[in-house]
Amino acid sequence: MRLFILGLGYSARHFVRRFGGSFSHVAGTVRDPAGRDDLAGIELHGFSGRRPAEATVNLIRDADVLLISIPPGSTGDPTLGALGDVLAARHRKVVYLSTIGVYGDHAGGWVDENTPPQSALDRARMRVAAEHAWTETAHGDVAILRLAGIYGPGRNALMTLRSGTARRIIKPGQIFNRIHVDDIASAIMAAIERQGRGTWNVCDDEPAPPQDVITYAAQLMGVAAPPEEAFATAEMSAMARSFYSSSARVANAKLKRELGVTLTYPTYRHGLDALWRDDQASTR
Repeated sequence: MRLFILGLGYSARHFVRRFGGSFSHVAGTVRDPAGRDDLAGIELHGFSGRRPAEATVNLIRDADVLLISIPPGSTGDPTLGALGDVLAARHRKVVYLSTIGVYGDHAGGWVDENTPPQSALDRARMRVAAEHAWTETAHGDVAILRLAGIYGPGRNALMTLRSGTARRIIKPGQIFNRIHVDDIASAIMAAIERQGRGTWNVCDDEPAPPQDVITYAAQLMGVAAPPEEAFATAEMSAMARSFYSSSARVANAKLKRELGVTLTYPTYRHGLDALWRDDQASTR
């Protein structure tokens, strides 16, 4: 199979590191391919929202699998806007990385794939529109993966504590899920191997308040956790504050049942434990 990735972000790059050998050819887009030596083994192409070079267009047209990890902008999905005719030209497998943020606020209640999206945030509504657009464009064989809060190597609470940027902001009732990037990679591969369309939540088994994750990471490191800050009075950007606007427990039973995914890191504690062990091993 020939794989083309539109948007070589954190999760997509990790997927290639784990499963790139399953494909006969791997190519993908970044804004500027120059100097991206961190993406060895991937044929890089530039894409900034406008129609790319013809060589890039041809590779996209010929790909057997498309992995989409470019978020929509204020005017919609930039990939569909620039390449809609090419993307609709043939039947192929499409995996679209979306977000559990589309469910909006449920005051900490449980949601699953049958729960209608209801987010008040513009960026989440644009995600829902992009999900529908990709489903129509992909001739039915599109997998929508709604990802929880992503963490893993290079992006985790241990690192924010070490850098001094970790905060324990307390908003009563606030709770949400996370997902380790290794488990995202497994879900992507499972979705590629499954025929037909579908939507799956890719999240862990244990939604938790954000401050609990920081506290646990501090315990692993043997350092003091940062002081608690009340959400109402905490200083933060509008974007950061918006992440606290939704509280929900997201179920992943469909991911396990239909895609057969067994989570390597079913809770944030499993994930942080492994990251801490790796960190300690690398410093010996």
